[in-house]
Amino acid sequence: MASSRTASGRVTLRDVAAAVGVTPAAVSMALRGSTRIGKETTERIQAAAAELGYVTNSAGRALRAQRSGSIALVVPNTSQHVFGHPYFMHLLVGVSEVSDSRGAPVIISTSVESEHGVNAYERMLRAQVADGAIVASAAATDRDLESLVASGLPVVLIGRSVSLPEAAWVGVDDVAGGELATRHMIEVHGARRVVHVGGPLDHQSAIDRLEGCRRALAEAGLPEPRVIEGDFSEDSGVDAARTLLADGAGDVDAVFAANDEMAYGLMRELSAAGLDIPAYLGLIGYDDFGLARVTSPGITTIGVPAEQLGRRAASELFDLLDGHEPDRPHVLLPIELVVRTSCGCPSPAQS
Repeated sequence: MASSRTASGRVTLRDVAAAVGVTPAAVSMALRGSTRIGKETTERIQAAAAELGYVTNSAGRALRAQRSGSIALVVPNTSQHVFGHPYFMHLLVGVSEVSDSRGAPVIISTSVESEHGVNAYERMLRAQVADGAIVASAAATDRDLESLVASGLPVVLIGRSVSLPEAAWVGVDDVAGGELATRHMIEVHGARRVVHVGGPLDHQSAIDRLEGCRRALAEAGLPEPRVIEGDFSEDSGVDAARTLLADGAGDVDAVFAANDEMAYGLMRELSAAGLDIPAYLGLIGYDDFGLARVTSPGITTIGVPAEQLGRRAASELFDLLDGHEPDRPHVLLPIELVVRTSCGCPSPAQS
């Protein structure tokens, strides 16, 4: 097993984790006395740490010892992406509501594109300006996020994490959301050939929404969806539409897009080609942050409570800062199908 010791020979959390056969996050939690790690596992971790000579991460220890009164919202993406996307604005509203009630400023940490996310984490840790962090939109296998969680700094993730099962997170059931969207197109509109315009498949939310689509089709005895990977931007929806047009989309009944911006980009491009939604094909999106309500036709979508996600994540983080381990470290908030007309359903006036 490869060692993760530094060039100076310092023992890291990963060394202890490898010796015990657990994750670095589990080691961090056990060494700070978390009740979420079983007694036997904690004892094995403590013994391995003592034998290897592990010394607690100094950055995490300093941040715990010197309370700044602030929390951080960390998004390992560019500031242009963050401040240009309504999801993060809704999230920030929710986080700010709770932090304002506690008199705690929110520090936003984003990344320089060339640094692939490292800057967002390291800037906040090195500056020691936040008592804890909420992390949103990290890649599913982000090793820098793993290091942040393992540092000892209290962290709450937005979205389900498979690679960090011990970490606290607040999210929605995107698998169920993908199923709900696809099942609506199958059961209500008779769709048999479904295209999924996905988000970047290194992100868990995109992986889960695709998985939900696949499950719904499999349960109906229908073929796997054709998948066109996007990046959650309107431009990638436009590109998906161009791909469909170039390949000939005559047998496509419906498109399930992993967010409303991509759904809008696809709808706009098809309309420019003289193909109207939903007469040409049914379309359903995901998010319902505002765009889907003002397009023509309105976009049927899966509503995600982004502000509520922000509020709950901030509440969970302040509980951790106050020394309270959460009863449920993994929290799923409800999603809902919001029916408009892009899928083929009549408008409220028509019905």
